[in-house]
Amino acid sequence: MHDEAVDIVIVGGGPGGYAAALYAHNFGLSVALVDNERPGGTCLIRGCIPAKQWLHIAEVYSTVSHAAEFGVVTSQPQLDWSAALAKKNQTVEGLVRGLTGLLKKRGVDVVEGFGVLAGPGKVEVASNEGSMLLEGRSVILATGSHARTIPGYDIDGTRIVTSDHALDWPEQPRRVGIIGGGVIGCEFASFLTDLGSEVQVFEMLDQIIPGSDPETAKALQRQLQRRGAKFHVGVGVGPAEVGPSGVSIPVGDEKISVDVALVSVGRGPNTEGVGLESTKVELDRGFVNVDPNTMQTAEPGLYAVGDIVAGTPQLAHVGFAEGIAAVTHIATGETQPVNYDAIPRVTYTHPEVAEVGITQAQAAERGLDVETTKHAFNGVGRAIIQGQNQGHVKVIADKGGPIVGASVIGPQAGEMIHELMYFVGWEALSSEAATFIHAHPTLSEAVGETLMSAAGKSLH
Repeated sequence: MHDEAVDIVIVGGGPGGYAAALYAHNFGLSVALVDNERPGGTCLIRGCIPAKQWLHIAEVYSTVSHAAEFGVVTSQPQLDWSAALAKKNQTVEGLVRGLTGLLKKRGVDVVEGFGVLAGPGKVEVASNEGSMLLEGRSVILATGSHARTIPGYDIDGTRIVTSDHALDWPEQPRRVGIIGGGVIGCEFASFLTDLGSEVQVFEMLDQIIPGSDPETAKALQRQLQRRGAKFHVGVGVGPAEVGPSGVSIPVGDEKISVDVALVSVGRGPNTEGVGLESTKVELDRGFVNVDPNTMQTAEPGLYAVGDIVAGTPQLAHVGFAEGIAAVTHIATGETQPVNYDAIPRVTYTHPEVAEVGITQAQAAERGLDVETTKHAFNGVGRAIIQGQNQGHVKVIADKGGPIVGASVIGPQAGEMIHELMYFVGWEALSSEAATFIHAHPTLSEAVGETLMSAAGKSLH
């Protein structure tokens, strides 16, 4: 038995869990955070952060490779894969240490072990040192997710892998087949292509990054194809044929040979074996149903946040926001619901793709009559200076009403989207948003030009 009950027991140390633990200090709440590994979860240890480090390594390599276009003459760069892997590990370790220190500073009691719900307000923790029972006034479940696979692709960690393995490849693979053209699959395709690997992407649906703006997704596919990536869209794959020297992927009447198959078909919730069967919690295909205003489940005093929540985006920053919403309700009884329509979504490829709000198809499903406006980067001075003037900004607005969505493909799209996030979140009219002036020359001028056109008074 733990010495005394705490205000909140949190099961899971990923973004949703650690954000809730950190935010609780604003209300003077005591917290025990349970996880069977170091704080940080998938995002920090084997997801967002390491993947973006590899993408930045590829960006540096590509920049040096094309330096002569800017009058900077140098020899062709050579990639030291081991040094790059060490850089990735250094970044991860530094952030894990920083997070661990911050949790300690905030007075969070980090308990190492596997947590299982053991009754109202109770969590049993099993570790190598035995078991312990924690009690809390409330419990937040934030157990995260795992990489899925498909029939015929049994993960062996060598020939058939998930992103968990691919981020730690000891050497660069020469030929990679990526099963799934979603966000994760496209990010791997981008950095592996830029680093010289032969990449083929297989997507069963009719576009890459399913659910995103089709025009923007197509623009990304074209740019990746120009750099050498090959795409098979709208096709299924047969069971993999694994041999001593590689993998054969059946597609229609042909078989494509690769050295390794990277399965990137989404992530499943980690909700098995955590004690939910003894609660009133309602599940939807393994995901937890919650009250979106509070993040509370059907079990009083039990909350869920992050990748295990049904119907919400599996994004680290969504987990942050849901953790904040849960802690706010626990501490005050008041609601601070997440505005999911104003959540930015970024694919960190080269070029980046970023979106916020709803697409045209989603607007139609809601019965909205919308109009779209687009401005290309090809005439934007700063983009031309950088040699990255392919792509566009697209704004979707309700006719006679507010801006409801936007997408950007181009340099620094993941940074630029936040301006549009505010307009979507505040339900601004195009005419209101267009009154703000953008500095020249900047990439963000493309946003300003799009908003002016959306307001009916274009400039360039």
